[in-house]
Amino acid sequence: MSLSFSSFLPPVPPPYITRRTPPGNLPASVLRRNLIPPSAAASAPPSPRRHWKQGEFPGTTSIPDTARRRDPVKTIKKTLDRRENAKAWANTVTEALSDSIANKQWQRALDVFDMLKQHPFYQPKEGTYMKLLVLLGKSLQPALAHQLFDEMLQQGIPPTPELYTALLAAYCRSNLIEQAFSILDEKKSSPHCQSDVFTYSMLLKSCVDSSRFDLVDQIYHDMDQRLISPNTVTQNIVLGAYGKAGLYDQMEKVLSSMLVNPNSKPDVWTMNIILAVFGNNGHIQLMEKWYEKFRDYGIQPETRTFNLLIGAYGKARRYDKMSSVMEYMRKMEIPWTSSTYNNVIEAFADVGDAKNMEYTFDQMRAERMKADAKTFSCLVEGYAKAGVFHKVISAVQLAARLDVAKNTAFYNAVLSACGKAGDLLEMERVYERMKEEKCEADDRTYEVMIEAYRKEGMNDKVYYLEQEMKATGKGSSG
Repeated sequence: MSLSFSSFLPPVPPPYITRRTPPGNLPASVLRRNLIPPSAAASAPPSPRRHWKQGEFPGTTSIPDTARRRDPVKTIKKTLDRRENAKAWANTVTEALSDSIANKQWQRALDVFDMLKQHPFYQPKEGTYMKLLVLLGKSLQPALAHQLFDEMLQQGIPPTPELYTALLAAYCRSNLIEQAFSILDEKKSSPHCQSDVFTYSMLLKSCVDSSRFDLVDQIYHDMDQRLISPNTVTQNIVLGAYGKAGLYDQMEKVLSSMLVNPNSKPDVWTMNIILAVFGNNGHIQLMEKWYEKFRDYGIQPETRTFNLLIGAYGKARRYDKMSSVMEYMRKMEIPWTSSTYNNVIEAFADVGDAKNMEYTFDQMRAERMKADAKTFSCLVEGYAKAGVFHKVISAVQLAARLDVAKNTAFYNAVLSACGKAGDLLEMERVYERMKEEKCEADDRTYEVMIEAYRKEGMNDKVYYLEQEMKATGKGSSG
């Protein structure tokens, strides 16, 4: 079946069909003959009156020149067309601005916003400035965020607590803590822009992420003076930071305050944070102790909680307890996830148990679980530790066939396998490929390569990598 353009055109009458003159231009006799039934026309008495003057004819009445010169309908239509075009342009620019913000393109968003401000239809809106402030903060552009905030004030938009918090968050994300405190003081001076728990939570997160634990008590004191009580999210932020830094006494202090404060009751996130802190550091007894405490407190574990337990038991080589947790998940009909399998594969990879590692991976694929970069990183490391380097190649090829997104940890595992195999030429090829893929090297990358070069006495290569580390700001080699 074929289509032609003629099917989209209006039908043309055949040449033997004569076009009829519009009724408005026909004489009255013709109108009567065509529109009035014959019986009615024969019986109708002749009209005693004329409906138009001598010499005039229907449809040809003269129109004054002034009416011809001014057609109000056309004038209004042109005006409306101009307005519609202007509105359409404004809508297009507004949509472009929304798309730029959604795609996190801060430079394009500012350019489009400048275009929008030049249009006569533009009206400053608080919501637009809020979205741009959040975007600039996430894009680590605090100076531009502050400039936009000042522009907003000049446009006559009064500041709100939310706008100030967005500006403060921009400095916090860039770890500019002093400037963030300056914004906080400025906010305090505005009677209608007092800080809330979200403002202080953002400030606390910035401080603990930068290991400025000396400022935590100061922030808590400021909150207490303003009768602002920290919520569960706030306390979880501080708990996790104290745990990563190994400040267990401070962590327990915060946890104790959560148990007595009705506004910051521990939740499953609190439970996961504590278990991860103790489990990742090998403190199995403390992990189990707090697990029981949280259960007694009424907190129900989730899938991630059990995955944390499996990972901790695996690293401690407590395979019996690892299996017990997995059996309990089956019994409670809690589905295993990719993270569950990754933790088990990692446990066997750490000791080079290629047989059990492969069995777990095969079961993972049989249940149609998606393998990711961590899965293949563990497989590569496990095969390398077991000395079966041909399976390292198979794992890398399988990852490529499955289109697995490769990250730094994956490349580090392959580099380590090359070093263990003594294939330094291939190690260098993998490193170059890593650079081509724009995958940034970390301290572990340099540590693996420097160890391999030192083992072979290639001091010139070691020196080159050490210089590269200094140039990129990475840590020094041991």
